[in-house]
Amino acid sequence: MKLEGKTWKFGNDVDTDVIIPARYLNTSSPEELARHCMEDADPSFSSKVQPGDIIVAGKNFGCGSSREHAPIAIKASGVAAVIAHSFARIFYRNSINIGLPIFESPEAAERVEAGHQVAIDTESGQIKNLTTGEIFQAQPFPSFMQELIEAGGLMNYVAKKVKGNA
Repeated sequence: MKLEGKTWKFGNDVDTDVIIPARYLNTSSPEELARHCMEDADPSFSSKVQPGDIIVAGKNFGCGSSREHAPIAIKASGVAAVIAHSFARIFYRNSINIGLPIFESPEAAERVEAGHQVAIDTESGQIKNLTTGEIFQAQPFPSFMQELIEAGGLMNYVAKKVKGNA
């Protein structure tokens, strides 16, 4: 799968309360969560993010609580993928479970700036900064995880498998 979009840049230790502030956790509606995604870091994010855009961040993205609302808010806002230096482990697993592609690449996280155009080859893990021409490498997902992401998450993947075996 190939992804391409404009980047939004955030720093280190972006926790789940910044991704989706706790005051909005009275809903599990993806559309409502998307309206408040990254609001405390950039109040204009939800009104300016476009489908296919990509978040780039520093170390420990998604730290904090284990709430699944954070990757849901990101995905529902239209963000196609997140590239970071590193991810909090629970956020990493929650992202995969809901079908949000995430890529660890310290070099890309450091060198890609806000507003750059980036292309990601999800099969190879190659990240190309189309603005500067630089190429970075992230660890590609194993094929079963790629299938899970392409299915739109764990629940869709399982439903597809069950339906195929029925």
